[in-house]
Amino acid sequence: MDVLDELLEECAHLHGHICAGQLLGVRMALLGCRAIGIEDARGADRKKLIVWVEIDRCMADAVSAVTGARLGRRSLKFFDYGKVAATFYNTETGQAVRVLARDEARNLADERYPQVENKKERQMRAYREATDEELFKVRSVSVKYDSMDAPGHTRSRVKCANCLEGINDGREVSGKDGLTLCRPCALGGYYREL
Repeated sequence: MDVLDELLEECAHLHGHICAGQLLGVRMALLGCRAIGIEDARGADRKKLIVWVEIDRCMADAVSAVTGARLGRRSLKFFDYGKVAATFYNTETGQAVRVLARDEARNLADERYPQVENKKERQMRAYREATDEELFKVRSVSVKYDSMDAPGHTRSRVKCANCLEGINDGREVSGKDGLTLCRPCALGGYYREL
């Protein structure tokens, strides 16, 4: 069994199934780590790696499985941009790359395997054999990252002047009157109390 198959097996355990998004996420994570000098993301280099994912789909679970980055450890960050992309940051060197799945990569499956009726099978074959350049755009980037974003203990905790809920690690904002507010109270949130 090769490394890709081993990682896909781990992804299936975490995610519940294997799909083209999982395969894309595994390849994305391997490429991103390699590009910033992370050789052992789940072992010796685990404290050097921070990953931002930009979609809440299969790919994100695969990136997490391959890198060991987790929301609860604060090594995985999530921004819901709806893009099949992730940024990989080496905290030791400051090097970061953003890896984006190319839209045109979606056509590879149909171009290379038109004789295969099952779409998933076409995608799995194409995504397995395509070059990194065919699947991804890789760009060096800088990221906003400071001690408030780092894994480890809580660095600050304040209360929202409006809802009185606690806010960790500098995520508070200043309201109109200079009051300390949580983001939902200041800017609106995904929920509304009934």
